[in-house]
Amino acid sequence: MAKSRTPGGPSMDSEQTARSLERAALELLARDGVLKGLNLREVADHAGVNRALVYHYFGSRRDLLRAALRHNVRQRIMSVRMQDEPLGFGDRMKHALRGCIRYVSMYRLVALLVLDGDSTLRLMPDLPRTQQRLKQDQAEGALDPEIDPVALHAMMVSLSLGYPMLRTQLAKEFGLGVRELDERMLALAERLGPEKP
Repeated sequence: MAKSRTPGGPSMDSEQTARSLERAALELLARDGVLKGLNLREVADHAGVNRALVYHYFGSRRDLLRAALRHNVRQRIMSVRMQDEPLGFGDRMKHALRGCIRYVSMYRLVALLVLDGDSTLRLMPDLPRTQQRLKQDQAEGALDPEIDPVALHAMMVSLSLGYPMLRTQLAKEFGLGVRELDERMLALAERLGPEKP
């Protein structure tokens, strides 16, 4: 792989440089928030690489965000992948919410891409499988058969995208610690399934 030399910094191969830029983008979003936007010059400076390399590897802010999102999503999927054992609806909700809390940086990227008008972004990459599972939950009596599975899925995605970004402000307004609110949210998610005997 080709090596690049950064001014005043060590040489890095292409993949290391790209990952370094993606990490810098995530760190700046975590530090500065979504609304400040993402300045590519600042990303390069934060990563300690030549500013031209941002354009060389990614071409644009949107492409950098997409790359960071793809990498972050892969990490998240590997970490929160469901076990082979079937989980009930409430347990799946709790498992998904826990993953969302853990990977809040991904949701910041998703918000930026949505606000930036990215038409290629998919908020529900596992749409058919999730819809099938919700219908199976209804058939097994785990969910009310009158519940609209499309609306329920949209609500679950909205919760997954919104809560990680809003949790600090919500906790502050409730007068709670963030971890306490997280635990209460996780307990509620688990209770969304049918009552256990």
